[in-house]
Amino acid sequence: SFIHDEKAHKELLSWNAKVESEDEYTQMILLTWVKYDEFIDQTLEISLMWNHCIDLNLIYVVLNYYCKGNIEKTLSLLFEFEKWKLKNNNKQKYKVRMNEFMERRCCNNNVNLFCIFCFEKDITVRGDIEDAMITTINNGLPFIEKDKYLRRTQLDLKNILFEL
Repeated sequence: SFIHDEKAHKELLSWNAKVESEDEYTQMILLTWVKYDEFIDQTLEISLMWNHCIDLNLIYVVLNYYCKGNIEKTLSLLFEFEKWKLKNNNKQKYKVRMNEFMERRCCNNNVNLFCIFCFEKDITVRGDIEDAMITTINNGLPFIEKDKYLRRTQLDLKNILFEL
């Protein structure tokens, strides 16, 4: 059974630890869920391919939940989504419904809009708000606002060094 499956148990409960900063008396350790770490590097690579113009959490959601780690499918689905956003005032239509999502604690507008796209395109069997709730509340989103700038700087430096 699932409870006795040691591999599944370890995967669900494993954490990675990384020393973020330290001084003479203290250490700040960042704990990240192993499940997130699997997709972080891929998410950052895709962000670089899109010149950092797509929300990291959106990339993570598409890569992890909709494309099961397949980068080619992720790039294709993101491309379709970006085209869809520009058609038929879809972004404006979302703004009319934004409070419905916010009332249910779905606070990432990009992910919410993507869930509407998936619902309209029959990519998901759930409703758009239900999909957003499962993705953002139940599963969680790994990136915070400062990650966008920190990771971008790290990736840009890495690419500069690689080119040298």
